[in-house]
Amino acid sequence: MNWLIFWITVFLLIMIVLAVKHMRSGTLESYLVNNRNTGLTLLVFTTIATFVGGGTSIGLISMGYQAGFAATGVGIAYFLGFFLVAKFAPRIHEAGVRFNILSFPQYLNQSYGVGPNSGFSRWFSSVVAGVNIFIFFFLLSAQFVGMASLLKYAFALGYVTASVISSIIVIFYTAMAGLAGVIITDMIQFIVIVLMIIVIFIPGIWADTNGLEALSQLPGEMLNGTMYGWAFLLGLPLFIAPSVLVRMDIWQRLLAARSAKVARSTALWSGFGMLPFYLLFPLVGMAMRVQYGDSLAPDDTTFLFLTRHSSHGLLAFSVVGLMSALMSSGDSFLNIISISALNDLKGWRGREMTRQSFFSLLRIATVLFGILALILALLVPDIVNLMVVGLGTISIFVPIALLALIDNKPTRYRKSALASILSGFAINILFFVLGVIHPLQFEAKSSFVPAFCVAALVLIFGIVFTRLKCWKSAGEI
Repeated sequence: MNWLIFWITVFLLIMIVLAVKHMRSGTLESYLVNNRNTGLTLLVFTTIATFVGGGTSIGLISMGYQAGFAATGVGIAYFLGFFLVAKFAPRIHEAGVRFNILSFPQYLNQSYGVGPNSGFSRWFSSVVAGVNIFIFFFLLSAQFVGMASLLKYAFALGYVTASVISSIIVIFYTAMAGLAGVIITDMIQFIVIVLMIIVIFIPGIWADTNGLEALSQLPGEMLNGTMYGWAFLLGLPLFIAPSVLVRMDIWQRLLAARSAKVARSTALWSGFGMLPFYLLFPLVGMAMRVQYGDSLAPDDTTFLFLTRHSSHGLLAFSVVGLMSALMSSGDSFLNIISISALNDLKGWRGREMTRQSFFSLLRIATVLFGILALILALLVPDIVNLMVVGLGTISIFVPIALLALIDNKPTRYRKSALASILSGFAINILFFVLGVIHPLQFEAKSSFVPAFCVAALVLIFGIVFTRLKCWKSAGEI
């Protein structure tokens, strides 16, 4: 306990110093995209740190314990997705500079809107922002669940108390520092988790699986990746891989890059950098399955593994390391939610806000959304479901984002784009609820597959209908 208090005190002091420093950032671009002047090293660190956050690490360990190699498919899908991001990264960065775009929803609004004061643009902006807020609420709540699962063991706290403490830490820092502070702390937190992996995770996996040989004892569905069904396994590279292109946290990093070249290099290096972590974390869960069978609660697997392979001082360092990784993702997600709520819904306000008013409201929004995400974490204390729902829902933006990036006049398809988002979102919710209520009939974690297909088909039919209508009009003339 003394070691744990020591490391937490050191970590919180560093966070407070950095938060106070970045409270002095006086410009909107500094708060949201770090003045578009971030170098390659920092961007790669912060991107990987967000992707290798505590929610992801604990979530993938839990998935590895539940489903074996199916969990590694998430990492392979993301690795492929970063190559798609690299292709469009220069165009995204250049659009950000040209149109002063500060977020992914703002780019969609720029592409499909018909004027800041039009009714359609306001509704389109609201739908885009609303779905993104929904997505990152689930991802942020997953971070709170992960932090709570560590704190409740480390300090013998109840789950509710641990969740409240976790959320307060993330809310305070994010409200004060913005993206500039998030980028700096991400780099520190990433270094901590890398040290923990080298010292504890890799030796522990090797020992528990007898050099990986004992993995052969696991059920066949865990070894061939089909524990969640073939739809989930095949859907990962087909639908989750391109979803990397529409992640708001990735866009924030690309828009914060110093140049278009730096943005492209960030995507490539981040893809190669995150893959080893996504392959390693599921092996932790699989190692614990070898040792304990199916008798453990999946969310508790991470802490029990650390306890098994750490001395008191090292265990304390590891808990704080994972807490920092959870925070590195949590502050990014909360930052994104708050930006979306204010910057992407500004069309409804009818008047421009002063810079001071915007900052004040942004910090208030950060506190309010953080509290709402805490409530979700208390209602749904399942890190795997929270993580998968959030990540899967992102994929419904892929069709309209690709159209906006490759078409010179995407505005003509604006109604089809809106219908694509709404239909995909509705189908995703419908199939997820179906999977929760009737798990034998449908795997809830595969809800993104029909959602993506419906969103793509609705957009394609809309494009065809619009073009036929234009050709008919031209023929009559």
